[in-house]
Amino acid sequence: MSTRTIAVVVLALICGASAAVGMNMLRGAPERAAKVETVPIVVAKHDAVRAMPLSADSLALLDWPKDRLPDGAFTSIDAAVQRIPRVQIVAGDYVSEAKLAPAGSGAGTATLIPRGMRAYTIQTASAAANVAGFILPQNRVDVLLTLRGQYNDETGGGSTTTLIQAVEVLAIGGEIEPPPDNKTNPDDLESVTLLVTPDQAKVLDLGQKLGQLSLSLRNPDDDAQVDAAPVTLDDLRKRGIILTTSPPEPVEQPTASAIAETKDDKPEYRTIRTVRGSHVSSIRVTVW
Repeated sequence: MSTRTIAVVVLALICGASAAVGMNMLRGAPERAAKVETVPIVVAKHDAVRAMPLSADSLALLDWPKDRLPDGAFTSIDAAVQRIPRVQIVAGDYVSEAKLAPAGSGAGTATLIPRGMRAYTIQTASAAANVAGFILPQNRVDVLLTLRGQYNDETGGGSTTTLIQAVEVLAIGGEIEPPPDNKTNPDDLESVTLLVTPDQAKVLDLGQKLGQLSLSLRNPDDDAQVDAAPVTLDDLRKRGIILTTSPPEPVEQPTASAIAETKDDKPEYRTIRTVRGSHVSSIRVTVW
């Protein structure tokens, strides 16, 4: 037998052996895949509404690799029924203990408040109007306080300061979920409820009683605390942003003798000028 013939035979044997090994590997792949152990876990059939109890019809079971089982995942639908989601659970997402309020806590917005936190409501329709209704539940906002002052005080007539920063919006009006179009109509706003600490709740309460609160919208991932100094009307005048106005002219006060001399005469009328910030007005009073 020639050398060439021997080489061809050897090459054929090698190719045949390789093909056999390959076929055996392909046949063994499904067998190995079938050996992956799975367990059923509970998933949502459709988007779950926060603060509303889960029903059996809204849940399903899905086989999940046992070695990748999420922490706290439910393996029985009955165990998840009537539990309250405190975070958004989208269709197909698994249901876990961490996503639900404690068992027996009941339904309602109170279940969405983490331990140690408080919900504080700003009772003003203008609080979110500064961002044209783009503030939605679950957004992060800063809360600003505007106070009116006197022309001759250190503010020059008024100031705005940042009360608290990067707090979560729990609800807009009575809605705890964003609307389908992801935009709130400012005309329909009744209130804005914020998720705050107990100390922040006291700050908001005092600020709401003393001045006007408004909101500025943040990026959801931005929770940085910025050192923001108050801005006053006097600052704006110095920067040339608003025009400088003149202080009010002094009003001449009648003396006691003048009042005594004219007490039997007809009443006289005096005009008093008032200044609030850059706004000047006058009122008419009667003097006897």
